[in-house]
Amino acid sequence: MTATPLLTALLPLVSDLSRELPDHERYRRLLQAMRGLLPCDAAALLRLDGEWLVPLAVDGLTPDTLGRRFRVSEHPRFEILLSQPTPTRFASDSDLPDPYDGLVNAPDVELHVHDCMGCPLMIDERPWGLLTLDALRPEQFHSVELDALQAFASLAAATVTAAERIEHLALRAEHERQRAETYRQATHHDRQLIGQSEVHRQLLEELALVASSDLTVLITGETGVGKELVAQALHQASRRADKPLISLNCAALPETLVESELFGHVRGAFTGAHGERRGKFELAHGGTLFLDEVGELPLVVQAKLLRVLQSGQLQRLGSDREHHVDVRLIAATNRDLSEEVRQGRFRADFYHRLSVYPLHVPPLRERGRDVLLLAGYFLEQNRSRLGLNSLRLSADAQSALLQYDWPGNVRELEHLIGRSALKALGKQPARPRMLTLTARDLELALSMASEPCAADPARPPVGLIEGGLRQAVDQFQRQLLQQSLARHGQNRAAVARELGIDRANLSRLAKRLALD
Repeated sequence: MTATPLLTALLPLVSDLSRELPDHERYRRLLQAMRGLLPCDAAALLRLDGEWLVPLAVDGLTPDTLGRRFRVSEHPRFEILLSQPTPTRFASDSDLPDPYDGLVNAPDVELHVHDCMGCPLMIDERPWGLLTLDALRPEQFHSVELDALQAFASLAAATVTAAERIEHLALRAEHERQRAETYRQATHHDRQLIGQSEVHRQLLEELALVASSDLTVLITGETGVGKELVAQALHQASRRADKPLISLNCAALPETLVESELFGHVRGAFTGAHGERRGKFELAHGGTLFLDEVGELPLVVQAKLLRVLQSGQLQRLGSDREHHVDVRLIAATNRDLSEEVRQGRFRADFYHRLSVYPLHVPPLRERGRDVLLLAGYFLEQNRSRLGLNSLRLSADAQSALLQYDWPGNVRELEHLIGRSALKALGKQPARPRMLTLTARDLELALSMASEPCAADPARPPVGLIEGGLRQAVDQFQRQLLQQSLARHGQNRAAVARELGIDRANLSRLAKRLALD
């Protein structure tokens, strides 16, 4: 390759180094220029994060690729690229599995990558990440000069360094540096807070803002949106990150044990208390206590919690001794607690003490194409778990994911991908090299049909038409009970509180409706 075309491709990128551009735009321009100079079907820029490679930008690969997290040890080509200081070109007939098999943007054809080359990005003489190029035609890179790729790798390293330097200058103030670190923590693969939508970005910015404080945070959102992951990210980005994060699911405990779990007890405090035990507050001393499903707490416990939050003092059950605790509280609920207060089921003073900083996690249906990034993350997890070379989505499967309403949110998507991959693999006569999930494999039409829909005032309930009023009432009660049991994991105490009936009546009703 002559110097003139190389310089022509590199000069605009060199001028970008001094410009303030969003990172994703800076990296996109880099890959676009590289594909113009080194013709290929796909290119990617990946950042090395411990034992993982995280895609920062892709060109020519399916959208879900950005949500995938590649464990280096599971991908021998990545291992080889990272181990070499200079570019590497793999033979077209190499038997090493390619991480991008099936991900090149031709989703309706099972095309395997045939030519692959890549180069590590070195910053301060250490590998920062990878630049990769892939082609579907064998020997496409045979005539490509590796020096050209090396030049691009050097420019890519300079681009990354420039992006980080510009970001550092822009975040000169201390609180802004804390926000940037929190944002980085929140987007770390371990916490799986993956997304690029505007509502997701706003959530991360708010998370970054409040994480470095000691304010009590109330995380709200529908079931399955990832409230616990948000709580973990808040703790990891706080000044208490080196202290414990203690979690308690308030809906999973009988009322008689909630106080003991929270405050601890002494020997003889109640039947079965054979020794002293520290509660969650004492275990979280110096760190963070996360109360999940806080709306399920009994009123009497709410009053005692309020005292601890206000004074930092608690007493174990059966003891008069005071214990001082220093705990940051994070709570989560899928309920409208302000409505619960109006209905007398939640203390107003406790609600206001909890909601010092409300943080709402948006439902998946409001996050647009984030669903494909999250699907990519779960696809890569299941590819590894099932021992496949490639696990991908067809075009109609991608469309189905984008059109579905996701009443169960991210948790539903995670379970759907795992279930569909296992079922699709079970239908194969022999273990395939590449497994493609179609819309039919996802069975989303069946899922949507089985989801309870809002009542249509112009359309009487099915039971009323088919079997009279009593059958319609039974059908409606059964549906309510099944939904509540699904939400609370068969916790009958929580179900009874939600439905406003006592435990005995709930048991009788469940038995009559054949749910026991």
